[in-house]
Amino acid sequence: MFPPKFRAKQIYNWIYQHHVDSFEEMENLPKKLRNELDRNFSIAPMKIVERQESSDGSVKYLFQLHDGHTVESVLLKMKEAVYDEKGELLHHAKFTVCVSTQVGCKVGCSFCLTAKGGFIRNLTAAEIVGQILEIKKENEIASNRRVNVVYMGMGEPLDNLENLAKAIRILANENGLSISPKRQTVSTSGISSKIVKLGEMELGVQLAISLHAVDDDLREKLIPMNKAYNIASIIDAVKRFPVNTRKRVMFEYLVIKNVNDDIASAKKLVKLLNGIKAKVNLIYFNPYPGTDFERPDPDTMKKFQSYLLDKGVLCTIRESKGLDISAACGQLREKELKAKEEVKS
Repeated sequence: MFPPKFRAKQIYNWIYQHHVDSFEEMENLPKKLRNELDRNFSIAPMKIVERQESSDGSVKYLFQLHDGHTVESVLLKMKEAVYDEKGELLHHAKFTVCVSTQVGCKVGCSFCLTAKGGFIRNLTAAEIVGQILEIKKENEIASNRRVNVVYMGMGEPLDNLENLAKAIRILANENGLSISPKRQTVSTSGISSKIVKLGEMELGVQLAISLHAVDDDLREKLIPMNKAYNIASIIDAVKRFPVNTRKRVMFEYLVIKNVNDDIASAKKLVKLLNGIKAKVNLIYFNPYPGTDFERPDPDTMKKFQSYLLDKGVLCTIRESKGLDISAACGQLREKELKAKEEVKS
C-alpha cells in the first residue's frame, strides 16, 4: 500500500527547505516509512570531493557521482550582502550557480578543456538538481533565498534535454527550491532543432547562445558541431523561441586574442543580430595548460564593446572570476583525472 500523497510534500519540505542529510531526520514521517525510504532511495546523489575558493568569493566544486565519475559546478557571488551602521542586514547577497548537465561533452569545442576528455554520460535530473542543493547547503544559503541558475557547466544542456526539463520543473516547484524559470538560463552551443523543441516545451526559461564567431568558417574551427547546425539555423531557431517581453536572448561571445576580437567581427555581429531582442555578453578566454589560445587585451575588449553599444546592441563584458583557482571549465576535473593516472602508474 502506497503512503498518502501528503507524505511526498513532507519529504520535499525536509529535503529542500530543511536541507536534511538523511531520512532518519524526517521526524514527522512514520518510522516504518523512513526505514523503507532509506533502503530504496538516496537523498544525496553526489558528494563534494574538492572545493576551491577564489579571492573574489567565487567557489568551484568538484562533485563525485555514485559511479565514481566527477563533474564541476561554480558558485558566483554577484552582489555582496549590505548592512547598515548598526550591523542590520539591508540586502542579502546574490548568487548564481553554474551547473553541469553531462559528464564530459560531445560538442568538442576547440577552446574547451571539458572536450578533451570526451563524452561519458548524461546526468540524471537528480544529479543536476543535486549540485544546486548541495551548494546551497554547503554555503548555508537559506531555503527561501533564491539563486540564479545557469546550465553552462560541463556538457551541452540540450543534448540532455529530457533530464534538463525535469530538473527545471523540479527546481521551480513551489514545495522545493521554488526557483522561478525566469531565474534559470539554458546556455547552448546551438543545436537548432532542440532550441525549437525547448521553446515548444514552454518552460519559461531564459536562453543563452554560445556563439563565439560570426561566420561559419571560423565557428566550425571553434565548434565542429557548426557543420550540422550553422549560424543561420541557430538565428532562425532563436527568432522562433518564446522570449518574455521584458527579457532578451543572451549571446555569449568568448573573445580570443587575434582570433575573433577585431572590429570586423563586431560589424558582422551587429548585422547578424539585426531584428533580435538580444544582449551580447563578451567573455574573456580563460587560458589553461596546453591551449594555444590567448586571453584578449582589456583595451581590445572595450573597443569591441563600444562598437556594439554605438550601433544600439546591448553589450556587457563579463568580469572574469576565479582566475586564482582552476577557472576554466573542466580544469578541476582534469587535474583530478591526471592525479588518478599518476597513482596508477
